Amino acid sequence: MLAYILKRLLLMLPTLFGVLLLTFVVIQFVPGGPVEQYLAEARAGAGGAVAEGGGLAYRGAQGVDEKRLTEIKKLYGFDKPAHERFWLMLKNYARFDLGRSFFQNKDVWQLIREKLPVSISLGLWTFFISYGISVPLGVAKAVRAGSRFDLVTTLLVLAGYAIPGFVLGVALLVVFGGQLGWFPLRGLTSGNWDELSWPARIMDYLWHITLPVTAMVMGSFAVTAMLTKNSFLEEIRKQYVLTARAKGLSERQVLWKHVFRNALIPIVTGFPAAFIGAFFTGALLIETLFSLDGLGLLSYESVIRRDYPVVLGTLYLFTLIGLVTKLVSDLTYVWVDPRVKFD
Repeated sequence: MLAYILKRLLLMLPTLFGVLLLTFVVIQFVPGGPVEQYLAEARAGAGGAVAEGGGLAYRGAQGVDEKRLTEIKKLYGFDKPAHERFWLMLKNYARFDLGRSFFQNKDVWQLIREKLPVSISLGLWTFFISYGISVPLGVAKAVRAGSRFDLVTTLLVLAGYAIPGFVLGVALLVVFGGQLGWFPLRGLTSGNWDELSWPARIMDYLWHITLPVTAMVMGSFAVTAMLTKNSFLEEIRKQYVLTARAKGLSERQVLWKHVFRNALIPIVTGFPAAFIGAFFTGALLIETLFSLDGLGLLSYESVIRRDYPVVLGTLYLFTLIGLVTKLVSDLTYVWVDPRVKFD
């Protein structure tokens, strides 16, 4: 076990290196970098557009002198060759120094800490609601396989899965936020949240989080419910279940003492990845739609503005978390089923 863990940890290094190298190379060919965006904003702010010869022209169209351009490149670190910038970035990442944002004048770590509470709120609610409802539903569907209950719930679950979360979010906003006015249209809390009592704060928070969490839950809810059902059906048909029934055990004892542990292996081993993934993936459109300032929106805005320290810093962090989570998921197999051997 120790040798396997050490091997996996060592394999993370070339994986991280490959991800960062590929992204860094792609960035070099993307037009409209931070220097170009800075110059465009400077020109626009220098005088804007004025009438000239019956048309429009920029007052700042004269350009920027070479000395000023050199200072701007040095400010963003583009005065060094690409390979030198890449190795410097790797050295900083080895010390977990993710750099400083070009446009927000903050450390990347500080930005992540500021946005993390929103992502944690969405992720925790999505994770616990998805597993808390879908696992019991999947067990009930497996026990009643082929019944009307199984058919109706399957149709409802698949219908919810077929609707993209963003489309469902728009529908929820229009119906329950706009027409009925039952829920707020944006934000995680109200503007006067600091003035409310703690019970009122909790209710205000739940009032705001209901629609975005509902929109996010539907996809993962369907997958987990159907996976649970299929896992239980596969185990129920095995020989040891027939033997347990032949010994006179009740159906409840057979289900919860024998079938339950084996059927949950593929579900439990996915807990670490699902738990971490709920924080860092899939929330971009929902955060944008409901005006929630989380990690998804931060990553999107950084890509649009070519804020490369934030793009590469968050990519490095998320990739590292993903690799560690994958290792924990694989180790969970041994914890759940001791028959699994890594050799």
